Amino acid sequence: MRDALTDVPGLLVGHAERTGNGSLTGVTAVLTPPGGAMAGVDVRGGGPGTRETEALDPRNLVGRADAVVLAGGSAFGLAAADGVMAWLEERDRGFRVGPRPGQVVPVVPAAVLFDLGRGGDWSKRPDAALGRAAAEAASVEVPEGNRGAGAGAVCGGLKGGVGTASLRVSCGATVGALVVVNAVGSVVDPLTGSLHGAPSWRPSPAVREAAAERLAAARQESDRRAPQSLDGPLNTTLAVVATDAVLTHGQTHKLAGTAHDGLARAVRPVHLLTDGDTVFSLATGEFPLPDGASRIAALNEVLAAGADTLSRAVARAVLAAESCDTPGGVFPSYRELYGEPDGADA
Repeated sequence: MRDALTDVPGLLVGHAERTGNGSLTGVTAVLTPPGGAMAGVDVRGGGPGTRETEALDPRNLVGRADAVVLAGGSAFGLAAADGVMAWLEERDRGFRVGPRPGQVVPVVPAAVLFDLGRGGDWSKRPDAALGRAAAEAASVEVPEGNRGAGAGAVCGGLKGGVGTASLRVSCGATVGALVVVNAVGSVVDPLTGSLHGAPSWRPSPAVREAAAERLAAARQESDRRAPQSLDGPLNTTLAVVATDAVLTHGQTHKLAGTAHDGLARAVRPVHLLTDGDTVFSLATGEFPLPDGASRIAALNEVLAAGADTLSRAVARAVLAAESCDTPGGVFPSYRELYGEPDGADA
């Protein structure tokens, strides 16, 4: 196993980003197998930017997704989904609305995070071309850190990014998560300097004190370079949690909901008014769960694993992130401030 979302067979992940010349943003596309996957969503942040989430409501017609798009650019970045839709349409993949080839409507739910101006130019944000590039780059390999939608991600003043993780539960089902960490809250325990999602490693008091001073200075400089009208940052953490288990549409939505527990473990505080925290869930339906009473136990395993993998993916994202210094701000990485964790469970 790769310890990645793509350990769920049939899923592919592609990144595309633009950096330099005022840009610091990107797109991450998660492609489902041909025919799509059962899909759900749970939006808990107070400032979400989303597209096609209502199509995933169990009361509505479709219920399946051909891809999920995560993008920077705030609401402007929703245009990235157009490029993924076009890529899928050319391959005759989508909800069929006519008998001829190409008569499909690809179902591409999307959500965006706030990274406007972090590269220095407010007008530089994802578009349909960048979304198409992410779809074309999709593979089973999932680079982490400053890639795709994580290019401009920041969490509590630290550089955020993309992270992924997976596990196989005892019933045999695989559960994976991918997250773009871009939070108002912090991923770091202020008392220990350890990551909330990987608490086994603790830097020394001297390292913690120096890190706090450098982070405060970086925040002050970022505020000077790119002042905001609101009192505090605008952010949003986005995630996709998936399994190969056979789930009903309602159970798929439940997976998105329980996965938020993992986000709450790794980012504190979370789900604030200036976050738009959104978790999508996918069930490819390739692995049948046991029948009878043991089915409930297996379902609970899958649900719990969604939270566990998402929490670990958050820690991996932060550990993989690299520092950025742009006209839009100074965003140091966790490793630059605190050092390289030895033996951290991430």
